[in-house]
Amino acid sequence: MFSIIFAIISGVSMSLQGVFNTRLGEKIGTWETNVIVQASGLILTLLISFFFGKGDYRHVKEVNKLYLLGGVLGVIIIFTVMKSIGGLGTTYGIGIILVAQLIAAALIDCFGLFGSEKLNFSLKEIIGVAIMLIGIIVFKWKH
Repeated sequence: MFSIIFAIISGVSMSLQGVFNTRLGEKIGTWETNVIVQASGLILTLLISFFFGKGDYRHVKEVNKLYLLGGVLGVIIIFTVMKSIGGLGTTYGIGIILVAQLIAAALIDCFGLFGSEKLNFSLKEIIGVAIMLIGIIVFKWKH
């Protein structure tokens, strides 16, 4: 149950962050916004890590170095979310982002990429993604 609650909080937070970042970027610039977002996230995460962290940074040398690109992906995510919301609007932009995210996640699970458990996908899952795509098309349909 907590995982579902966390997923809901994550989805709402991503949508809010996208809008907040886009509006901030309109005033101060896209890359300047990215710096503020990353810096404030770093400060908060360091504080949380300091008081509640149970891991050990020394183990970083044992992980696949590809996984260290999460921060780089964060920069790409912030930039592209801001540009998509700024150009398409919040609902349409986030809708396309969600479908792209779902397709990417499905491919990761389908092929068992990056240490994920390999899951079988059937026509049911493909129809589900297709329905989401149709929903975006219908949402943006001009009369």
